[in-house]
Amino acid sequence: MGAAAAYPVMMDEIKWGIIGCGNVTEVKSGPAFNKVPNSRLVAVMRRDGELAADYAHRHGVPRWYDDADALINDPDVNAVYIATPPGSHTDYAIRALRAGKPVYVEKPMARNAAECEAMNQVSRETGVPLFVAYYRRSLDYFLKVKELIDQKVIGDIRFVDIHLHTQPYAEEVGEDARPRWRVFPEISGGGHFHDLAAHQFDFLEFALGPIKTAHGLARNQAGLYQADDIVVANFEFESGVLGLGSWCFTVSKEQRIDEAYLLGSQGKITFSFFEKFDIKVETAAGTETYTIPYPQHVQQPIIEAIVNELRGEGKSPSTGESGARSNLIMDWITAK
Repeated sequence: MGAAAAYPVMMDEIKWGIIGCGNVTEVKSGPAFNKVPNSRLVAVMRRDGELAADYAHRHGVPRWYDDADALINDPDVNAVYIATPPGSHTDYAIRALRAGKPVYVEKPMARNAAECEAMNQVSRETGVPLFVAYYRRSLDYFLKVKELIDQKVIGDIRFVDIHLHTQPYAEEVGEDARPRWRVFPEISGGGHFHDLAAHQFDFLEFALGPIKTAHGLARNQAGLYQADDIVVANFEFESGVLGLGSWCFTVSKEQRIDEAYLLGSQGKITFSFFEKFDIKVETAAGTETYTIPYPQHVQQPIIEAIVNELRGEGKSPSTGESGARSNLIMDWITAK
């Protein structure tokens, strides 16, 4: 990240404020802020004050706001978690960074690579750290995949193949369809591809190194909303590893698939990015399966790493600089 190392003040206790206490914060992230040592959730904000108050009451949070600046300027808040849709990430992050508050922002980091760079530029200028919620970098399941790669259990990696095919969300079909923000590009940057492939490309770079080129086709086939609903891509890592991917969000439930595999010179690793907890390793010696469930609060390990960095006791594996890479790759693929 660059800026984090230059941050001049090591904190004793990290006192978090959340901007956008919506669904993602109910289980995945919100409770973790109070479960990590030396960390507390002290304030939440949502534009609908009643919903903010309800969240605060249910989660035992001392204060709530319906104005982001009020939370950012709360003297008891010394770090800000931004969990709004991507369209507002850049604005809120820059406001918090300029106020001297380290920022942890949801993924995708922003709508496009240019917005990510604007955030990183302010982090570099101010020396205030910026982190991104690419929590797979800290989950035991994905750390096991990386360990298998690093140990060359299947030899040298030659090829990566990703398939994510799923049925439309219930609110996207029928006469009364009311698609949510993820499929409005002006809010999300794209469609479900931008929301989900962001995780995939971030982990692949974490495990295999930088992707140097990526090309693709993105189309809307079903007409359920304005965003692309199918994407195909090929990509190449600086190491020479090649990759293919396909993402389709309008198939039947029976055709649903969430699978990735790594083909090596001496075997194959098959795993899932979102739904399954098994990792299958196939080599000449046979097949071995590892089953590693996610923790109750999937963001807790990465939040703990961020807290440790802010206390001068470690490093977060996900930063603003690394987080921007997924947006850049998706921009290449969708030709933005």
